[in-house]
Amino acid sequence: MIDDGTGLLTIGQLSRSTGLPVRTIRYWSDAGALPPVTRSEGGYRLYDAASVARLELIRTLRELGLGLEHVRRVVAGETTVAEVAATHVAALDAQIRALKVTRAVLSTVARRGSTAEEMTLMNKLARLSAAERRRIIEDFVDEVFAGLDAADPAFRNRMWHNAVDLPDDPTSEQVDAWVELAELMRDPEFRARMRKAIEFNVRGRGPDTPEGDSRWFAKRLVELVGRAREQGIDPDAPEAAAVLDELLGDQDRTEVLERLEVASWTEAVRYRELAAIIRGQGPRPAHTEEFGWVVAALRAQPGG
Repeated sequence: MIDDGTGLLTIGQLSRSTGLPVRTIRYWSDAGALPPVTRSEGGYRLYDAASVARLELIRTLRELGLGLEHVRRVVAGETTVAEVAATHVAALDAQIRALKVTRAVLSTVARRGSTAEEMTLMNKLARLSAAERRRIIEDFVDEVFAGLDAADPAFRNRMWHNAVDLPDDPTSEQVDAWVELAELMRDPEFRARMRKAIEFNVRGRGPDTPEGDSRWFAKRLVELVGRAREQGIDPDAPEAAAVLDELLGDQDRTEVLERLEVASWTEAVRYRELAAIIRGQGPRPAHTEEFGWVVAALRAQPGG
């Protein structure tokens, strides 16, 4: 305290009373977070008792990681500590999410023994913002369903459910799956074949078609073919005709064959597997053997 009866403190005295270095106090003062109350005749900064309390607040906020501009606004009364804290929490959450993705990417690289090029691609795709990842999904679904969703909106909703996004705290396996899925969704050939599969699915459907009809067909197929295989019936055996009759009724078998060939191709199966991994679910049975049995049976006896 200077000896003029004012009770004011020099920056050196303020430093000794708080334990903060003079250069730190000067830096905060220059930034506007701790303006001096006045200056001495020699031009030295002077502070009062309130400055000591203000300095302790600044130190606390800085130790919590707040930037000087946020600190200045709190001290000046332009915002509250609660408001700044909420903003900072959001920023920290974003940083934490980014760090988690980075950790998952590095774990994937270590597990796979990836090359530098693969690591760069993996990091680029995995670190896309949520909005950018969502855009990849939107572009894919929009192209695949353009003009078709009116016939089967339930199927479009299921596609949205399958086209899941990377979680906030992904495992290395989920990052790996997301990278592969993103590449698949951006592949023009995959999009074209997926659209063809959807076209077959919605062909002939109308507003009266029961929701989930395609899922019912798949369930029925697995049940009937599973029973036939347990009985040792080969797809080219005469007994297979009865299985097809029970499953397909009077449906056009040429169209059914083409539809199943499109729907069961390798990339479509992989798409479903990747989506399940990203959702954190166990692998779902693809029933490739059951679908393959029906395809082989239709090829052997297409006319019924």
